[in-house]
Order: sequence, then C-alpha cells, then structure tokens
Amino acid sequence: MALAIFLFTYVFIAGARLPYLKLDRPGGALLGAVLMVVCGVVTSDEVYNYSDNPERHAIDADTIVLLLGMMLLAAYMSQAAVFRTAGAWAVKHAHTPRKLLLAVTFISAGLSAFLVNDTVCLMLTPLVLATVEAARLPPAPYLLAVCMGSNSGSVATFTGNPQNMLIQGASGLSYASFAAYMALPALLSTIVVAAGLLYLFRNELPDHRFAPNPPPPPVDLSLLILTLGVLAGVVVAFFSGMPMSWSALAGAALVMALARREPREALERVDWVLLLFFASLFVVVYGVNKHGYAEDIRVLFAPLMAGPPLSEMLGFAGLTLVASNLFSNVPFVMLARTWVPTLHDAELGWHVLALGSTLAGNLTLVGSVANLIVFEAARGKVDMGFVRFLRVGVPVTLVSFVVGLTVLLVEHALF
Repeated sequence: MALAIFLFTYVFIAGARLPYLKLDRPGGALLGAVLMVVCGVVTSDEVYNYSDNPERHAIDADTIVLLLGMMLLAAYMSQAAVFRTAGAWAVKHAHTPRKLLLAVTFISAGLSAFLVNDTVCLMLTPLVLATVEAARLPPAPYLLAVCMGSNSGSVATFTGNPQNMLIQGASGLSYASFAAYMALPALLSTIVVAAGLLYLFRNELPDHRFAPNPPPPPVDLSLLILTLGVLAGVVVAFFSGMPMSWSALAGAALVMALARREPREALERVDWVLLLFFASLFVVVYGVNKHGYAEDIRVLFAPLMAGPPLSEMLGFAGLTLVASNLFSNVPFVMLARTWVPTLHDAELGWHVLALGSTLAGNLTLVGSVANLIVFEAARGKVDMGFVRFLRVGVPVTLVSFVVGLTVLLVEHALF
C-alpha cells in the first residue's frame, strides 16, 4: 500500500495529470499524505512527532521552521526595498544590455546564496520585467538570468534553497563546512550561466547604451538597516554552529518586534503552500522509508553507482541530475538522503546531491520551482515554452554541472 500511494503521489509531483483530478504538486502531495494516514501506513502520532524516538517522526520540523524564518526575513527585506534598491543599482551601473544581463544574473545569485531562491525570484521578477520594458529590451534572457542565476547561486549554502535545507537536516554537516566546499562551485556555475546566456542571446543583446536611469526607489532606511543587520547576525549564527532553524526564526521574530509595522503583510508574503507541500512530502516519503521501499529503490539504481568510489560518485551525480528533473528535486532529495550514508564518501555524496539537485533546476522549465515562479509572473509578456527553455537549459546545465562537479572532486581530493 505504501508503495502504491507513493507512486500515485509522484504522478502529480512529476507534473502529470490524471483524468477527473485537477491536482497540482501541493494538492497531490497533501492527498498522498492523507492516504498514508487513512490507510494505516503512517500513524497520526508519527505525523505529529509525538514519539520520543526521533526515527518515528515523519515531519522534519527543523526544515519547516528554517524555511519559515528565511521567508519572513526576505519578506521584511522586500518591505525595506532591498530588492528594488539592488535592481536600481544594476540599472544605474549597467548602461548596456549585456552588462545588465550580467548584473541581473549575479544579483540573483548573490541574494539566493543566503536567502531562499524561490523567494528571491518572486521579489526580483516584477522589478526585472519593469526594467526591461522601460529599456525596450527582450525580457526572455533577463528572466532566464533571474531563475538560472538564482538556482546556481543557491548552491553555495544550506539556506540557498529548500533541497539544501533538507540536506542540512539529514547530513549533520555544519553551515561553515558546507559553504567552504560549495562556494566555489556555486560561483563558477553562475559564471557559466552568465556566459551561456550572453552567448546564446548574443544577437538579441546589442552592445549599445540604453536610456532608462530610474530614480532610486523610496527606502525605509530604519527597516533597511534593521533587516540587513539581523540577516548578518543570523548568518554569523549559522557559521558559528548555532541551530539554524531557530536562529532564522529568532531573527525574523526580532525584526517583527522592532519593525514598528503590522506583521500581517510580511506573514502574507510567506509561501504557506510551499510549507504545506514540504510537510505533506515528509509524510509520504516517511511512509515509503518505514516499509523499506526507499532501500528497494536504491538497490534498483545500484548498478548505476557500481564500481570504485569515483565511478560510484559519478553515477550518483548523473542519477541526481536526471532524477531531479523526472521527479522534481525536493522529492528526490527526500528519497535519496537515506542513500548517501551508504556511499564510500558520504560527505562528498551530500555535496554532490546538493549540487546536482540544484543545478538540475536549470535543465527544464519544470525542473525548479524558481523557474515556474518567474515565468508564471511573466505570463502574457514572454512566451517561454518547454522546448525553448530546454534549448538554453541543456548546454548551460551540462557545462555548469561538469564544472561544478569537477571542482568538488578536486576540493575533496586536496582537502
């Protein structure tokens, strides 16, 4: 029964549709979680984490709390005009379409290195659209710069994206050690994204100056200082080894207390649907693990990871890249995190899982929630179909993945 519910749920997570059921990913995950409980696969006590045994807890509450805290911090940063200020700075200093593309890519990547990439895309997309419309530039390359830059930059830290947060909870690695290994692959992957977009859209981005020089946006200076100061403190807490989930939520609560604003607006900006999606997936995957099917799936893929340690890791990397697009990266990471401890080099395995599952988001339009956020927000203004995205995503993803994986292997060989 557990396997049947799991496969039924993954139909929706993979983006497919069934007749008479108009369910999307969150709806399909929620239905799967309910079926796990109703059919007796998972008990309600396991869902509520009532057991004294942490292995009997279905939902990773630390990941949910960490995601909530970072979303709230990003919401207050948006109110303080941090994102609009970054966009105005990019326009003021870029001057040419090509330099603007570089600025958008690296701003998106830089913000996503510390904030959740989905939230960064949600905040930046309207600003980028307004900018390119004013400059009479084609929106497609700049929107791709937002989502692809966000995906590549988010590789750098545990707080960059949801799948990295999952890896943090399962691996036990420190924020500092993870960032030490992942920062360079993230930077080089972002450079590949920027170079790839410049080359692929070279005929649409003439090297001439554009006119728009918008006035700086109105800034709430006190809130700006407060949010940036608290964010810096939270990041210091991460690097010092303090509990990440409560560091993030404590920072968000501090800003909420000192912002002198009604908190409703910030709370309404939290992606509660994503949090529900995560909680539901935790229950579904827990049910599969509880009955041993996750191990059966690992055995099924074992031939791809056979051989000496290097062959094993290359096979695992390739599987991660492909499976993250077939099943979506977050559900795959939830499943694969039970496999990593069985690898010859578990620490390298966690890094490869983070790199592959995140950069896989640049391969297809549906490979990352960030991509969907960007192009849903731009609906009616740019025609970005699956095939058009794929033409850009394939070369950019393959090159950035090879570069990032090579750097990771060299780092582990040297250090």
